[in-house]
Amino acid sequence: MKTDSFALRHLGPRDHDLPKMLETIGVESLDQLINETIPADIRLKNPLELEHIMTEYEFANHIRLLGRTNKVYKSYIGLGYHPTVVPAAIQRNVFENPSWYTAYTPYQAEIAQGRLEAILNFQTMVIELTGMEIANASLLDESTAAAEAMALLFDVRSRDQKKSNVNKFFVSEEILPQTLSVLQTRSAPIGVELVIGNHQEFEFSKEFFGAILQYPGKHGQIYDYAGFIKKAAENEIKVAVAADILSLVKLTPPGEIGAAVVVGTTQRFGIPMGYGGPHAAYFATKEEYKRSMPGRIIGVSQDANGNRALRMALQTREQHIKREKATSNICTAQVLLSVMAGMFAVYHGPKGLRYIADKVHRMASTLADALNKLGVYQTNTAFFDTIVVKTDAKKIRVIAEKNEINFFYIDDETISISLNETTLLTDIDDVIAVFAEALGKEAFVIKEYTAENNYPTHLSRTTDFLLHDVFNNHHSETSLMRYIKRLERKDLSLTHSMIALGSCTMKLNAAAEMLPLSMPYWNSIHPFAPLEQVQGYTTMLKKLEHQLNVITGFAGTTLQPNSGAQGEYAGLMTIRAYHLSRGDDQRKICLIPGSAHGTNPASAAMAGMKIIVTKTMENGNIDVEDVREKALQYKDQLSALMITYPSTHGVFESAIREITQIIHDNGGLVYMDGANMNAQVGLTNPATIGADVCHLNLHKTFAIPHGGGGPGVGPICVNEKLVPFLPSNPLVQVGGDQAITAISGAPYGSALVCLISYGYICMLGSEGITDATKYAILNANYMKARLEEHYPILYTGETGRAAHEMILDCRSFKEKGIEVVDIAKRLMDYGFHAPTVSFPVAGTLMIEPTESEDVAELDRFCDAMISIRKEIEASVTDEPNNILKNAPHTLAMLTADTWVLPYSREKAAYPLEYVADNKFWPSVRRVDETYGDRNLICSCAPIEAYM
Repeated sequence: MKTDSFALRHLGPRDHDLPKMLETIGVESLDQLINETIPADIRLKNPLELEHIMTEYEFANHIRLLGRTNKVYKSYIGLGYHPTVVPAAIQRNVFENPSWYTAYTPYQAEIAQGRLEAILNFQTMVIELTGMEIANASLLDESTAAAEAMALLFDVRSRDQKKSNVNKFFVSEEILPQTLSVLQTRSAPIGVELVIGNHQEFEFSKEFFGAILQYPGKHGQIYDYAGFIKKAAENEIKVAVAADILSLVKLTPPGEIGAAVVVGTTQRFGIPMGYGGPHAAYFATKEEYKRSMPGRIIGVSQDANGNRALRMALQTREQHIKREKATSNICTAQVLLSVMAGMFAVYHGPKGLRYIADKVHRMASTLADALNKLGVYQTNTAFFDTIVVKTDAKKIRVIAEKNEINFFYIDDETISISLNETTLLTDIDDVIAVFAEALGKEAFVIKEYTAENNYPTHLSRTTDFLLHDVFNNHHSETSLMRYIKRLERKDLSLTHSMIALGSCTMKLNAAAEMLPLSMPYWNSIHPFAPLEQVQGYTTMLKKLEHQLNVITGFAGTTLQPNSGAQGEYAGLMTIRAYHLSRGDDQRKICLIPGSAHGTNPASAAMAGMKIIVTKTMENGNIDVEDVREKALQYKDQLSALMITYPSTHGVFESAIREITQIIHDNGGLVYMDGANMNAQVGLTNPATIGADVCHLNLHKTFAIPHGGGGPGVGPICVNEKLVPFLPSNPLVQVGGDQAITAISGAPYGSALVCLISYGYICMLGSEGITDATKYAILNANYMKARLEEHYPILYTGETGRAAHEMILDCRSFKEKGIEVVDIAKRLMDYGFHAPTVSFPVAGTLMIEPTESEDVAELDRFCDAMISIRKEIEASVTDEPNNILKNAPHTLAMLTADTWVLPYSREKAAYPLEYVADNKFWPSVRRVDETYGDRNLICSCAPIEAYM
């Protein structure tokens, strides 16, 4: 046994398992299975040309040495990214803890109460610091959150404004440059006209529906926006504010002066900079706009016993329901990072946050005073953490970088310096020494902080915040550790059992891939650091782009999109740019099969396209003739076809090349949704099937953990004709020579977690990642063979094979009074998370086992499903008080003095022998969704509840 082989550790089935699995499936060999699953005309003829395979030990050494080529300078660049102290208790117990980072999005609330409480803490923190009424469970970054604010304000225009097509949106020139770029990207396709200018000179015209302000401004100046917001309201203009969350500890919250939306990032609440991400953005607004609010909202409800229970509120996956009518395509949050930011607030509490904010402000004030003494005068009239000075910036830069210090150089005569939580008085001394050397003056040492505030008294915060018990009881590490563990025990993750979610690919997130994320040479880099300081990142990211090009068969890749939905949008925007470059402004029709993910039509609508739905046939495949008919009908307006391959039904459709050729023959391009790429890698690829662009979910196929619902990374890979249009960044040179504006704030999106996918590919190599695909298909077909005697399999390929996932049809069980959701809840009693429920077909379960699950675990899941099938048969419609309807069963139920149910406690809790060895207890009974939506509460209980 080659024990230094990473593939040996990643792949679940052992060599000795293969004969049993193949016999169960009914094939002679693994190659026969693959040949019967994937059409021959799209199979790759040669192995992928990737670099030699690394062992875990070799990769650890490689990534450590590569990391040391990055230069970790003291960063005072600011612009929304700051060095911060990651509390060790949070780093070890959340960030580095697989129980937190391998959990799935909390759609099954009964086994996700820990994460839901942690996110509720985050929402409460945001609501109280911003002074708003409702907040969501995080967004992707500050820049995209600002774009979502613009879209929301456009959506909630008054009836008269919509009737008059009021479409102008004012953007303060104080906005962060990367946010402006994302706003430019997102505004044009939906018909919003941006007007950029000085907010102090803005004329409040009826032509505007909204405005966005930066608080404090991009270079630290604090403005009093109360008058602006008041006058805007008088003219039916709603105002969004992008606010630094730490400054809101000291400054008047935007909600108290009438803001309609407040957005920002929580990065400086204990999240490493990581060369740009991932970081949890926040989004807060008024209750009246809750139905237009993007992303997820965690709400308080009750369970079947009337006890408090949390769940995702308001049909959170609205893009799956509203499709092209959805306000946003966002289905990804940054849950792991929002949990960390919320825990930062729990650990420090209101007094601790005040201490940090006071310290940061005093450091800035102290530096300003010291530079004044040197004759370098600070120009901001009011500031929180960032000062601006006028001097010879070129001369300062040479000396500063020689001393491993980065400032932000606005122009040749102007420098901004942003102070942060990590800044010490000795750091101030170092900065003074740089300026003194440049000026030919003698440096001096600072003995104490400057005491006075450098912002007007009337802008000081007067309201209390974070009074709730949770923010005031866990300030010792012992207490915080136990609190985190208490929540952790309520959540089912990959540390407990397989999570067989169709279309979501919950595979192993190997420790060897994760370890580099904690290395300071990787996680302490500012996204706008000079390129000569980030050689390690440049090398790693370029190699990853090359690896993804090889895997997809395409010519170019951008890693900028920081979720799969953002990838969809980015891909469609490159297609849009391509057509516009050719003068084909009229090409706006996007064909989308009826079986597509809901994010597909939502993304197309955001890209300014008109959606035409194509039919699927009875066997689940795309109706080729309907595609042909509609492509011909709209050939002069056809922009794109969006497809998922293998299909959302888990089938490699043999007509795929015919379909893509039809689109090309009629002037359109083909976008492939990469959700199911785990069934393609090494065996076929998007270029071979005829796609022009695809997005890849690195948090699925390429092993970045789901983190309880994020981080996600959704790069797009494109063919040569689309390479020129890959997105840019206003501060770092990336993208093509005809680049569209930015998709997200940082030039490489969530660069830190790209290390995981880079490690995954390096350690598996060409042979390993191809075997991963084969074993994913093997595991799916093994489960299919075991389950098809008990459950109808809805769709299969022409030879009866599944791809890497399959759909169990549970609709007939309604005759027994059993719904598919009852099966999902009963699986919890067996120690499993449910497969994907009622997608893509209502009343079904979609199962995807992944390649990293071993046969014993596959058998445990199949045994559970077969046992549940027997329970369904034993159910009768006129006796709803049965074991499935009452599931899940909690420990409190099983230990109660009375038991009046018509089945035993043992049957409820330990339905199969294996369950007793590793029993996972749901912490609440079935959650009442309707009650929660009728009584929407999205923050911790008010302090009175604790009295």
